[in-house]
Amino acid sequence: MISLFKKKFLPAPLFWSLIVLLAFSCVPKEQVVFKGVKNIAVKEGSGTDAIITADANFFNPNNVKMKLKEINVDVLINGKPSAQVKQHIKLAIPANGDFQVPLTANLSLKELGLLDTILNLLGGKKYEVEYVGFIRIAVHGVTIKVPVKYKEEIRLKL
Repeated sequence: MISLFKKKFLPAPLFWSLIVLLAFSCVPKEQVVFKGVKNIAVKEGSGTDAIITADANFFNPNNVKMKLKEINVDVLINGKPSAQVKQHIKLAIPANGDFQVPLTANLSLKELGLLDTILNLLGGKKYEVEYVGFIRIAVHGVTIKVPVKYKEEIRLKL
């Protein structure tokens, strides 16, 4: 590359302009759209924990396939941090299509008050469940954060 500059075949400003142009051509034209969370369920866990599962739904409006690299989402129940979903995965994202990301986390019942929470979960009390965080996707080596923010009041039962 240095020899190109010395021989003046390719001027330095033109070279760097081409590099910047190539880098920005890899970025998708439209942002991936977060559509919501479905299939929220709580299952019995071990000891003082339960397992909360859900499916986050997204839409990729671009003509380019992508890869999901990371999930980083906090689960809040009635405004209190109760679980975290942190995963490094490789999931293919189709071009111009919907895709689902499975969210699984250990729900800490200690944080919510163990006895009250168990009684309320057995009775089917309504809770406000909130998912806040992001997923990281990659397109041709360029990573992009897609924000996740969803709140729903649901009846949780064990």
